[in-house]
Amino acid sequence: MLETLTEFWTLRGLDEPTASRLADITALLAILLIGLLAYLLVRYGILRLLAHAIRHNRFHWDNFLLERKVFHRLAHFIPALLLHAAAPMFPNWQEPIRRVASVYMILAGVSAAAALLSAIDDIYRTHDVSKVRPIKGYLQGLAIFFYIIAGVLVLSTIMGESPVILLSGIGAMTAILMLIFKDSILGLVAGIQLSANDMVRIGDWIEMPKYNADGDVVDITLTTVKVANFDRTITTIPPYALITDSFRNWRGMVEAGGRRIKRAIMIDTASVGFCSDELLERFRRIQLLQGYVEARSAEIEVYNREHGVDGTEPVNGRRMTNLGTFRIYIEEYLRHHPDVHPDMIRMVRQLPPGEHGLPLELYLFTRTTDWIEYERIQADLFDHLLAVAPRFGLRVYQAPSGADLRAGLGKDAS
Repeated sequence: MLETLTEFWTLRGLDEPTASRLADITALLAILLIGLLAYLLVRYGILRLLAHAIRHNRFHWDNFLLERKVFHRLAHFIPALLLHAAAPMFPNWQEPIRRVASVYMILAGVSAAAALLSAIDDIYRTHDVSKVRPIKGYLQGLAIFFYIIAGVLVLSTIMGESPVILLSGIGAMTAILMLIFKDSILGLVAGIQLSANDMVRIGDWIEMPKYNADGDVVDITLTTVKVANFDRTITTIPPYALITDSFRNWRGMVEAGGRRIKRAIMIDTASVGFCSDELLERFRRIQLLQGYVEARSAEIEVYNREHGVDGTEPVNGRRMTNLGTFRIYIEEYLRHHPDVHPDMIRMVRQLPPGEHGLPLELYLFTRTTDWIEYERIQADLFDHLLAVAPRFGLRVYQAPSGADLRAGLGKDAS
């Protein structure tokens, strides 16, 4: 073909060297045009038929290959292969043409490989195991490895040297490469540790005050762990920080199916006292306390009679107190409450008294871990207990407000 083109330009009055160069350029442009037409045919013809077949078959994994344009990037091999195959037609330019075609194929190949890794991650995310063992960080590390190899191959192709020679020279640049890829290397190692020890998964609620993170993990990559905070902000944390620093993972609470309530009611110690007959009669009318009051009263009466206790003085012998009865009432109330988890610890205890009164702490778990429901249940419990405390002759402590002081001064003035 080159001889024909050379003769064509020679007949046009050009000298032989000029006609030969024009023949080479004309043939090269023709090959490039053929390659472009072949690419367009595959890109807008064959690939459209392939896309239609993929979207209408019974499989779903191949849709991700289509969305990530893996086949579209592989189509770039067609003009590159055509140009590489036609290189011997140009003795003077054969080597440069082959190098250009080889570089083009390397870049197309690494681009397709990166798209394939992204598609693999998309396919993997369709399975529940992806939340337990995310692989995005590993695939990103593999992609970086592919890019490094592609870079070495491109340089060796352009320079006409063996890749082994370039790789041996890279050994002297290890320190520089480790400095450049420090975060990626640390992220890869941390990702392996996080996955191996099952420390964090996508969907976990974590708290890390150092990074102002308090929300759900939405993505784990090679260099970042992305947390969607409850205030709708996004916090990114380096994976290695989750290894070296402390953080709280609420996954155990969610998997257990119960969320803890640990809150105290502050009782005014001045309101604590022995139960009078009138108060005991009131307690007998409370359904949750009827059995307890009867049994306890009988037990105390037997004890005091056997020990000859002088009942004229309340200090002698055993007596029921309003605070102790209130504590038993709370235990019974929690035991019958439909939203309190029956199989987890449920306790009402006294904490050491202080300047704010006597803390009567509730320690229990709800049946749900939903945040909104949890807060509603907690509020309902303490609404009720604060309302019934006066029925037991108890006062809930709170620091005096300005209104309390004005009321007190008003009484003194009168």
